[in-house]
Amino acid sequence: MKNLSKSLFIVSILVFIGCGGSDEKKEKAEVKIGNYNKTETNKTSETTSTKIGAIDLSNKGVGPVKNVELPETIDQTMALTGQEIFKLKCTACHKPTKKFIGPAPLGVLERRAPEWIMNMILDPEGMVKNDPIAKQLLIEYNGSPMANQSLTEEEARSILEYFRTLKQID
Repeated sequence: MKNLSKSLFIVSILVFIGCGGSDEKKEKAEVKIGNYNKTETNKTSETTSTKIGAIDLSNKGVGPVKNVELPETIDQTMALTGQEIFKLKCTACHKPTKKFIGPAPLGVLERRAPEWIMNMILDPEGMVKNDPIAKQLLIEYNGSPMANQSLTEEEARSILEYFRTLKQID
């Protein structure tokens, strides 16, 4: 009987320690990269976590695009090309002005650097693997990775120009 009491006491202590009041949140996301699935555990402290909606214009992402110069005026021809590409390749998961399977591009240039956006379009797998914001977005969007559409830099730049034309419709 004493051994049973001691065992229950020890188990109770272990359960208490295991369920302790840490300020850390653990989130899991299953990521499909290439032909394999990978389960990632992301730990974030509640006091230091980076919010997905946070503005980070200094992060240019990981990929081929290092510098993008955006002219003051929008190139309407390029934007129309980008809109067509977006409709053809992206609307299965993205709606221009509202959250869907993936985030809405509306206002993305106010939150992300143009280089980050183009790198995400061109190499979503590499971004999710190496960029902290892309990793967090994957978690926020239920582990639904962005499909690589094998676009050229010119096509990605056209989509970026289209994003510049998006305005909130009230």
